[in-house]
Amino acid sequence: MFQNAEEVISWINNRIKLGMKPGLKRMEFMMGKLGHPERHLRAVHIGGTNGKGSTVSFLRSILMEAGYEVGTFTSPYFEKFHERISINGEPISDEDLVRTANEIKPVVDELERTDLGAPTEFEIITAMGLYYFGKIHPVDCSIIEVGLGGRLDSTNVIHPLLSIITNIGHDHMHILGGTLTEIAYEKAGIIKNGVPLITGEVKQEPIQVFEKVAKERKTSLYKLGKDFSYIDLGSEDQLEVFDLETVFGSYQSLKISLKGEHQLANASLAVMAAKLLHLFYSFIIEPEHIEKGLKKAYWPGRFEILQEEPPVIIDGAHNREGIETLVETMERHYPNRKGTILFAALKDKETDKMIRELEKLGLEIVLTEFDFYRARKANELLQPNDSHKENIRIESDWKSFLKETLAKLEKDDILVITGSLYFISEVKPFILNLLKN
Repeated sequence: MFQNAEEVISWINNRIKLGMKPGLKRMEFMMGKLGHPERHLRAVHIGGTNGKGSTVSFLRSILMEAGYEVGTFTSPYFEKFHERISINGEPISDEDLVRTANEIKPVVDELERTDLGAPTEFEIITAMGLYYFGKIHPVDCSIIEVGLGGRLDSTNVIHPLLSIITNIGHDHMHILGGTLTEIAYEKAGIIKNGVPLITGEVKQEPIQVFEKVAKERKTSLYKLGKDFSYIDLGSEDQLEVFDLETVFGSYQSLKISLKGEHQLANASLAVMAAKLLHLFYSFIIEPEHIEKGLKKAYWPGRFEILQEEPPVIIDGAHNREGIETLVETMERHYPNRKGTILFAALKDKETDKMIRELEKLGLEIVLTEFDFYRARKANELLQPNDSHKENIRIESDWKSFLKETLAKLEKDDILVITGSLYFISEVKPFILNLLKN
């Protein structure tokens, strides 16, 4: 029996070495032994390459504004492990974490003795999240974020009220496939019979996949650009402003604090989800709940401004598409600035293409590394044809670099730290501590 949260987290982290083991057999075994908590959920399932966390945040905020208690299961955590299982944005308590783990562990031990083998770190965390929302602390609505892919993801044991696929991009290609069509088929695995799907994807190849799978599973598909569309009205008082037209009605001058045009698409997905919950499942969600919920929504590490002047920004742009949206957002809000980008990434990312994209901003690019088993070394980020470039260099010790850089940051400078979310989660508390002193 676990006595405290530290013991639980250590037990889970020790399973990282098992890596990823795609498939649902182990999850189905655990759910069966636990009394099928997943069947007790009124859930929204969110998959996609980028924008999942922001979409979770927008939808959660709308539902909370309407007076509902909302559970969220997300990954990875940003500042604290407990964030992965949260209610109304508040991470699970130490007491409930221990209680949930103690319910799960006997089942895990039993599973390990079968031919299915030991469950992975993510499978255990998923089982804990579903058990917590299904049995220990039932909520009005659970928003469950896919870990990787969809079809064989641990979360795919649920049967949700709605499914959302934000978009399809080139990520985890060694697992999900080398083309957008192949990746789309894996993501489309979360589409269930009769469960409406909302997507922010507009590229033809993935859309054709979604249309095919939705037809096979006899469900409705709501597409950005066809069934709902936004009109970008620009920025106002540090807020993004947009109009939204949907098949169910229109909204004028909606405002969000999360920056970048891509967030307008994520917010639009959340509004469509709220409308479907209202129309199909009797959730009482009024226009003012949508308006206020969007404006209050917050998601850490997504173009998050830690200091206004001179700007210090962190952004978990962890793949090629993420870097592209970072560049677009920089050009939208901070055009023609001078300064530095600090970049670190994981081994399985297209880092050469990510760095090429960052070069478009004309800022100095500093490549670094961090202590994580999947992190790429700084010298591995530097391509042979980059070694002679004056605007790209290596600084392996990111803490020393940030101390020096923050100390001499001038009024017109900008400092952006980006790349892996695991890296950003280490950087944020370190910078905040420096900025206090």
